[in-house]
Amino acid sequence: MSTPDFFRSRLDAMIDLRHPLAVLANRMPWTSIEATLTPIFEGRAREGRVSEEVDLFGVAPKLAGAGISAAGRPRLSIRLMVGLLYLKHAYNDSDEAVCERWAQDVYFQFFCGEEYFQPRLPCDPTNLVRFRQALGEAGVEELLAATIAAAVQMKAVKPVEFERVIVDTTVQEKAIAYPTDSRLLEVARARLVQLAQRAGLALKQTYEREGKRLRRRAGGYAHAKQFKRLRRVLKRQRTVLGRLLRDIERKLSGAPDERQTQLRVWLERAWRICRQRPKDKNKLYALHAPEVECIGKGKARQPYEFGVKVSLAITEKQGLIVGARAFPGNPYDGHTLAEQLEQSAILLQDLPGTPQPKIVLVDLGFRGVDAEVSSVQLIHRGKHKTLTSTQRRWLKRRQAIEPIIGHVKHDHGMRRCWLKGQTGDALHAVLCAAGYNLRWLLRAIVRLGMRLVFFILALLRWLANVTFKPALARHNRFQRADSHSPTGHALGLARYAN
Repeated sequence: MSTPDFFRSRLDAMIDLRHPLAVLANRMPWTSIEATLTPIFEGRAREGRVSEEVDLFGVAPKLAGAGISAAGRPRLSIRLMVGLLYLKHAYNDSDEAVCERWAQDVYFQFFCGEEYFQPRLPCDPTNLVRFRQALGEAGVEELLAATIAAAVQMKAVKPVEFERVIVDTTVQEKAIAYPTDSRLLEVARARLVQLAQRAGLALKQTYEREGKRLRRRAGGYAHAKQFKRLRRVLKRQRTVLGRLLRDIERKLSGAPDERQTQLRVWLERAWRICRQRPKDKNKLYALHAPEVECIGKGKARQPYEFGVKVSLAITEKQGLIVGARAFPGNPYDGHTLAEQLEQSAILLQDLPGTPQPKIVLVDLGFRGVDAEVSSVQLIHRGKHKTLTSTQRRWLKRRQAIEPIIGHVKHDHGMRRCWLKGQTGDALHAVLCAAGYNLRWLLRAIVRLGMRLVFFILALLRWLANVTFKPALARHNRFQRADSHSPTGHALGLARYAN
């Protein structure tokens, strides 16, 4: 194959173009993705700053820094960054791992639009962090919509299948340690001491040695189930933290303004930890992640999970994800359905025929919301007596979403969210769904390719039957005639002898 670069071979000459990832690279709507995301990264005009300039005629105002700045290096291509996000969640890699794997894997580079092999990292892993933040929730939903459009374009799923969906909720856990009162009190004390020392505050006492000793004692008492002694230790830890907080508040005015602003945020969280009790509502479960909630889903192996509730919507027949959304505040499952169907409708609006969900299969956690989603037909087990035989057959597919939730968690990273804040929770849920859809498309490419192989084999078998079966029948007929001959001689030979 000819190439403009005489000393290097093109990637399409080095790889097997029948590989599913290579086939998908040519089927993804990259042009549409770039056209949608380009306005997000356009250079924005700045207002500038007015300054005074002294010249021979006196003082004159001057506007500096206005307009679009040409400083800085050119940005990386959108296809490269989007491809890295797809591959990261398709193969459950970290930001660092996907960049290292990209530098070694020719199929990864071909998927991201490279023409020649690049023996280097595609970007710094922190570029993926900033790219995610710039995309926002609307941007990552465009990536999920692109995978759905690719499935329709490849005819792996029919548009009519989007009219019947299955919806369920799960918990996306946050990357925090298991919250215990003793640990939270000690972490709050250590963090406040660190911030106060950075701000230049001279604390009366830091309680460092006593704090570590109390933490060890609490762990030992909890393990031995000596709860009376444990409560005594927790009371002392709260006393220590309260003394430290009051000491910092008295001396806070002596810190710089920016340090005061930072300290007030952490003081408010530390007071919440110091004053909360086991039976309180709206407790703080992580000092660095106040958005974490305690959610119980009735699992015997894990009664409580700490994170955010996430809703998933899949097609009833093929299991393609058509919606993924995070719902902070731990709402009732039924109250998430309207917003989930709204997101699914937005993701499907650009498909041929503009299909919309009309029938929704759910579990009993979605009872009592028929009025809120009157535009669709809600089917669950509680309506079993009024369902037709067809609707009961559809309801048997309701459990199909459970293994998909398991795959999204274990194979695509939804088990643990490392992104910051509520925005990070929302981005991570949608990106994990996009990663699942990418692997679904790879399996669909293999399935569609094997369909052609099976068709060819069936055609060869049919040709063999048409060609050889009549001849075999004639041969068998001659053998039967020879065996029934009265003379015991072969009729065919006797014919020629006479």
